[in-house]
Amino acid sequence: MPIPATIRAGDTVQWVEPQQLDLNGNAATSASWVLTTFLRFHATHEGATVTGTARTDGGWDNTISATTTAGFDAGQWFWQSLITSGATVITVGSGSFQTLPSLSYTGQPASYDGRSQAEQDLEAVQAAIRAIVSKNAKAYTIGSRSFTYADLGQLMEREAQLKAIVARERAAEKVAAGLGDPRSLFVRFGR
Repeated sequence: MPIPATIRAGDTVQWVEPQQLDLNGNAATSASWVLTTFLRFHATHEGATVTGTARTDGGWDNTISATTTAGFDAGQWFWQSLITSGATVITVGSGSFQTLPSLSYTGQPASYDGRSQAEQDLEAVQAAIRAIVSKNAKAYTIGSRSFTYADLGQLMEREAQLKAIVARERAAEKVAAGLGDPRSLFVRFGR
């Protein structure tokens, strides 16, 4: 089982790295090889190192403690796993994962917006449309961009695009949660 695709800051993360092959195609057993996984955050000088623990089947158990992940910034992280024996180093895997922010708190909770960027943008575009249409506003500003009544068609087009993106995100969340694809239609014909 590889590193999970999504982890939550403050959780313990565990995975098993199976036995690998050396440069000659022979089994690189955990008895003579060391597995090290390096984790790096894309936006800062943040990182962590995980050293695997040898398993009897030749693989490695890996754990990132809850204390370590508590300091992980939310966003995309990258990882690379290496096995080493003496001066020989072999990359056995690499990839990325998403770190979600921890929702736990003590005392008074801080504000939290768990919506995707598309959901946030959709709300802003809909607010602009409402402001222009219902209040007969001459202009409305989203971020650094201003829109006028003449731009209403452009805003409505962007709203449709964002609605489609949000629908895809929600469908993917349902599939990931094991609830099936809501876009699938099944028909049964009886005798």
